[in-house]
Amino acid sequence: MIGWLSFFAALALFFATHFLPARGGLREALIGRLGRRGYFALYGGLSVAVLAWLVAAAGQAPHVQLWPHLPWQRWAPNLVMPVALFLVVVGIGLPYPHTLGGRRDRPFDPLYPGFAAVTRHPLLWALALWSGAHLLPNGDLAHVILFGSFLGLSLAGMRVFDARAMRAMSPDDARIAFRATALLSPLPLFSAIWRENNESALSVRLVIAIILWAVILWWHQTVIGVSPLPL
Repeated sequence: MIGWLSFFAALALFFATHFLPARGGLREALIGRLGRRGYFALYGGLSVAVLAWLVAAAGQAPHVQLWPHLPWQRWAPNLVMPVALFLVVVGIGLPYPHTLGGRRDRPFDPLYPGFAAVTRHPLLWALALWSGAHLLPNGDLAHVILFGSFLGLSLAGMRVFDARAMRAMSPDDARIAFRATALLSPLPLFSAIWRENNESALSVRLVIAIILWAVILWWHQTVIGVSPLPL
């Protein structure tokens, strides 16, 4: 019972730290007191600490098996994670301010949307891919709740950010911005002009993503305690 209490307490705190600051002007008040950098440094550290507690609590919760674990199921995260990590790398500093990780220090230019033309929510798609891929090899109740919650949060977050963008912009600006970006579309990848404008920057980020994937693959068993290899 204590294991379940710890897990649900961590889960509740995780969602509280992600939803409460946006309500009642709390985030704006803290930014005014701490500064933007100070606030996001504090918030980022708190989020990482709560996430670490949540992952550890899921591992310590009573094991209630919903489906058996089979070695081949590990292929899902192994095939998906390189894509998810690439989305993380391109999503940080995306030249579209109305999303998680997007740049807010300059206005969005619809003529040069960058990777936002493929998706304006790469970090949220990365979270969806990570959580969805990890559901298959983790068929116990605690991890299904954990990864299922992250999957639902990421998919719902796209609608929330799009709704905020529509409120923040005039109808004409919102229409232009949404026409220049996409929820998810591979079409820009086949455009010679788009590739010419973005190929250099994306190549660098692809290399960074591959390095991150190799590091995570190497340290996964040491940190998480489970081998990610489909053996």
